[in-house]
Amino acid sequence: MSKGKLIVFSAPSGCGKGTMLAEITKDKNYRCSISATTRSPRPEDKEGVTYYFISNDEFEEKIQRSEFLEYAGYCDHYYGTLLSEVDPYLEKGINVILEIEVEGAMKVKAKRPDALMIFIAPPSINELRRRLHKRGTESDDVIEQRIEKAAGEIAASIKYDYIIVNDALEDAVEDFFLVMSAEKLKAENSHELIGEILDKK
Repeated sequence: MSKGKLIVFSAPSGCGKGTMLAEITKDKNYRCSISATTRSPRPEDKEGVTYYFISNDEFEEKIQRSEFLEYAGYCDHYYGTLLSEVDPYLEKGINVILEIEVEGAMKVKAKRPDALMIFIAPPSINELRRRLHKRGTESDDVIEQRIEKAAGEIAASIKYDYIIVNDALEDAVEDFFLVMSAEKLKAENSHELIGEILDKK
């Protein structure tokens, strides 16, 4: 059985990353990793679905035991990707998607150079601003802060393997699966195929 692929998915807020992942993971060969956090659950959260909610002490114990692929502190809370959410599934041939920001993505790339790095970009900064305003959940000042952060993230996307522009959901999802097909056909990823060809004498 071929191992699954570790896929890092990053995007600025408002790029439709969550909607894309909901479509992609309808294919049972793909799953999103569930992160652990020390923040308190919100009313809409579900344990083991949105996050694994653990105490600060437990999180730090897991750090000491090297149980995280990556972790970071944000707003006085820890967030991290447990190895138990990644490696067992890869061994079963399932592709695991990590939905993380650029900083965490670079940490994963350093530890797992074979990870596939995909950045989801908006068609333009103006379109991103329009989408954030359409949500109606944040003030103009907060939106402009998000836009400024997004510009930095988009500039950093050159460090990724692929950039997918999410202008239309259906097209962006199709582009994702085209990327996966291209990866499968890379010579460096075809050791099993080459072995099968050589066995057919």
